[in-house]
Amino acid sequence: MRVTLLPVAGLALAGALLTGCPLEPGAQSVVVYTSVDQIYSEPILNAFAERTGIQVRAVYDVEAAKTTGLVNRLIAEASNPVADVWWNGEFAQTLRLADEGVLASYRPPATDVIAARFVDPAGCWTGLAGRARVIIVNTDLIAPDDYPRSRADLVAERWEPGDVGIAYPIFGTAATEAAALYAVLGPEQALGWYRRLQQSGARVVDGNSVVRDLVAAGQLKAGLTDTDDARGAVERGAPVAIIVPDQDAGGTLVIPGTVGLVAEGPDPAAGRQLVDYLTSAETEQMLLDSGFAQIPLHPDAVAPEWLGDQMQSMDVSFRDVVKHLPTALADLRELFVR
Repeated sequence: MRVTLLPVAGLALAGALLTGCPLEPGAQSVVVYTSVDQIYSEPILNAFAERTGIQVRAVYDVEAAKTTGLVNRLIAEASNPVADVWWNGEFAQTLRLADEGVLASYRPPATDVIAARFVDPAGCWTGLAGRARVIIVNTDLIAPDDYPRSRADLVAERWEPGDVGIAYPIFGTAATEAAALYAVLGPEQALGWYRRLQQSGARVVDGNSVVRDLVAAGQLKAGLTDTDDARGAVERGAPVAIIVPDQDAGGTLVIPGTVGLVAEGPDPAAGRQLVDYLTSAETEQMLLDSGFAQIPLHPDAVAPEWLGDQMQSMDVSFRDVVKHLPTALADLRELFVR
């Protein structure tokens, strides 16, 4: 049994990719909307279907719309939900759905063992293994003694224009990191750091994977990216090293995945089963093994060896990150896009 097509008459396809084969007549099914790349999410959904006999009808995002397209769709469908489960690769848009009343309160067994900061107090979402923000450096161009160890190091005077790169901090995890810095440092200090990046001639590119590729190719000496992107370069044998920044100064941002039960979904019982499975230690290990995630939340899971076992994460409320996101985006659009 495998993930199947979502056969809903009249359903707009904008912002979603429907995959699979027709639903078997009479079979129990569960509908999941997910922003997690299909290459990572589909094997997990297939494993759930094989184990339970519940057919999974999945709606994936498309690159053009990304998470925002699915979130807007869930909000538009709130009075007549199509989905049972929301599975997100980050947390900011999930908090938006919780605020909009799209997600129901449900606490899967995993909430008893993972840290409280990764569980919504109201029970609207539960965290999954995630990613962290890291610095990637080209080892052919920088000696180990000169590796940048913090965000402050990335704006040091020793860099030439074009040595350092970041993704546009108005999209994806780069935007989430900006909002987190606004929450932790305050808007003035955080914006000041981005101004120094701009003034130093840092290169601003279209995504974290572009930063990774430019560093691997020697077109950048160092850059900020996510652990999953950085890991890919290491596994390909590129001349790169990964530095977890700010381990002596507040830690780096950990971005968990999130899962929530859609309020008044078509099959809440099947939805709860899928939420239980997605938040389980077994699924977390699958996410870690696949390379989508590097930061485990279950206490018995083991982080990748290259990441170390004493990583300090940024002490920031996810709610505060979302609160600061509009201000951060407005400031950084003015700084980098005008």
